[in-house]
Amino acid sequence: MANQKKPVLRRCVGCGEMKDKKDLIRVVRTQEGEILPDMTGKMNGRGAYVCRSKQCLEIAVRKKGLERSLRCRVDAQVYEDLLGAFADQDS
Repeated sequence: MANQKKPVLRRCVGCGEMKDKKDLIRVVRTQEGEILPDMTGKMNGRGAYVCRSKQCLEIAVRKKGLERSLRCRVDAQVYEDLLGAFADQDS
């Protein structure tokens, strides 16, 4: 009997759905307090996951899901930078 790994699931802070980790983008708060998108999924720091859609990020902004998960206040400029990173990801 072959050992099959179970998929790694994470919850989107926008829509709240459990999805495969590979289908989500990780957002990280570093030790220095910066909030960055982590496309590799391996950066050090506290992380939160968001679906790869603009709608989920907008829901996360409205529900303050990122602020709750990252345990810090998130400026509007950070959300704009994340939207830009998501647009680059789609291209």
